[in-house]
Amino acid sequence: MGLFSFIKGQFIEVIEWIDQTDEVVHQFPVYDHAIKMGAKLIVRESQAAIFLNEGQIADVFGPGTYTLSTQNMPLLTALKSWKYGFNSPFKADVYFVNTRNFTDQKWGTQNPIIVRDADLGAVRLRGFGSYAFRVQDPALFLKEIFGTQPSFSPDQIGGYLRAMIISGVSDLLAESRIPIMDLALHYDELSEATRSKLEPMINMFGLSLTGFFIENISLPEEVERMIDRKSSMNVAGNLDQYMKFQAAESMRDAANNPNGGLAGAGASLGAGMAMGQMFQQAMNAPSGAPNPPQASEPAQPAAASQEPCGACGHGMKPTDKFCPECGTPRPEKKFCSECGQSLPVGVKFCSHCGNKV
Repeated sequence: MGLFSFIKGQFIEVIEWIDQTDEVVHQFPVYDHAIKMGAKLIVRESQAAIFLNEGQIADVFGPGTYTLSTQNMPLLTALKSWKYGFNSPFKADVYFVNTRNFTDQKWGTQNPIIVRDADLGAVRLRGFGSYAFRVQDPALFLKEIFGTQPSFSPDQIGGYLRAMIISGVSDLLAESRIPIMDLALHYDELSEATRSKLEPMINMFGLSLTGFFIENISLPEEVERMIDRKSSMNVAGNLDQYMKFQAAESMRDAANNPNGGLAGAGASLGAGMAMGQMFQQAMNAPSGAPNPPQASEPAQPAAASQEPCGACGHGMKPTDKFCPECGTPRPEKKFCSECGQSLPVGVKFCSHCGNKV
């Protein structure tokens, strides 16, 4: 302790704090922690000042100018404190508390949240976003969180707040039972529900959660790839039309690539058509049905048409000369003498050339 510092510390202080940092709490530096009787305290907007006199909270001041009353008299108290090594026993301190909103505080899940979804089953989710807080009760905040530290920043409480937020978000996601595909529709509702859920717990420390935002909730990459595949199939729709489109695209690419030639185009076209047919057969096949045969089987000849008997109407095969039912002889076929057209029994004119039979 130098003589110059001792002499300077005997003047009555003007106590103020111009916030040029991101501190939540700032202790005003004063010589020997002994604020003098009659010191002037200036508190600006978005600030609060906690006056500790002899180890206890004497008062909490809002914006304005105040005169402080302590046991420390300029020079006299220091001289009377010779038996304490000129260390005043009457300690008095002022802590400035920044009451503005501390915005753009980040939160995010370090480990995935496992939830059960009706469509996808058990899935792992990750989320991130931002939040904002402010000091609501400076005296309670001093007692519960920062104590008598000379300064306090948002990072010193950020880890605790993030752990509380992630716990609340995980609980809400499990309770809401919102389908994974519809989560993006409910970000605002989930954000407000999380803020309301956490507000009472944060108020216990003299803080207020003034804002909470969910920016994204994501699935694992492998699950997202499967969803993309399913979406692609839904967009493709008619696989036959998709096959034709792919064939046209292959031909266009081959035309734009002179090095590939028609051989490459033919290979791409054939592969695309074969794959399209396979997809179409798989989609059209009923569930549980056996796979279609790989090789085509020869078609069975259709049954020979039978000709009715002119007497009883019973069917006669082309090789039958008599009706197997009544024994009537098969009528002989007649032909037009003009054009050679086969004529049904009983006609008088040829239906082809009009010649009289």
